[in-house]
Amino acid sequence: MEDFGPAHVPGRFELGTDGPGTIIAGVDGSRTSLRAAAYAAGLARRQASRLVVVYVVAPPTWAAISAVPAGDALQEATNEVVAEVRSLIVNRYAELQISIRLLVRAGDPLDGIRRTATEAQADMVVVGASESAGHRLVGSLAGRLVRTGKWPVLVVP
Repeated sequence: MEDFGPAHVPGRFELGTDGPGTIIAGVDGSRTSLRAAAYAAGLARRQASRLVVVYVVAPPTWAAISAVPAGDALQEATNEVVAEVRSLIVNRYAELQISIRLLVRAGDPLDGIRRTATEAQADMVVVGASESAGHRLVGSLAGRLVRTGKWPVLVVP
């Protein structure tokens, strides 16, 4: 191994010359989204970036047409996913030594991730690949984010 130039000392972030300053990780509780969040955390650690983990609660389409109120069941499912993500963050943030923010939003996942990325001035978005067969026909969240074309999008299998 050979080293050239002065020893590397990380300095201040300067747009266009360093890695991502803010990384957005979209989670929904699926295996692939949790792997994406873990990958984003490792990337944030290596790049000395800030990590924003966003969970967008999308009300199911059947909830609007259901005669039975689904509010309690939806809230319970949301709380379970948020508790799981929070637990993962609490167990790892000291080890990673990075700034992590957890946001929970309501609405369309694409819109929620896009709004979060815009507000946080994200340099990168990391999401998990869809495990749903139906997304091959309609398009997955990851595919729609890529087509947005505002940020580099990393899709973790």
